[in-house]
Amino acid sequence: MTSFARRARAMAGRMHPELSLVSYTLLSHLDEQAGCRATDLAAHYALDKSTVSRQVAALERAGLVTRRVDPDDHRVQVLHPTEAGADILAQVTVSRRQAFRERVADWPEEDLVRFADYLLRYNARVQE
Repeated sequence: MTSFARRARAMAGRMHPELSLVSYTLLSHLDEQAGCRATDLAAHYALDKSTVSRQVAALERAGLVTRRVDPDDHRVQVLHPTEAGADILAQVTVSRRQAFRERVADWPEEDLVRFADYLLRYNARVQE
């Protein structure tokens, strides 16, 4: 698992020079959720609010995240990827998919099916 995590961090750096693995993860979550509050990010990833605040500030400075007032509660600010943030996510997604396809290109079909089953099972346990 440690090797897997190291590879993921290294891959994030190769995919886009502006994004660390943490930045990519937060930006990706904002995109998937169509925006959310910083406190929701902190809760989702079990991180300290100050850690998320620093990461979000860096994403804002880079022009990848913007804050919008929640239309239902004007006291709340919701974070959203900017157009530049969405473009970077799209680039990284294409690169990641290509890299994954290259890694498993010579795997037999039965190995791919087994691997997919294992990933589904592994991810299902995380959500419990």
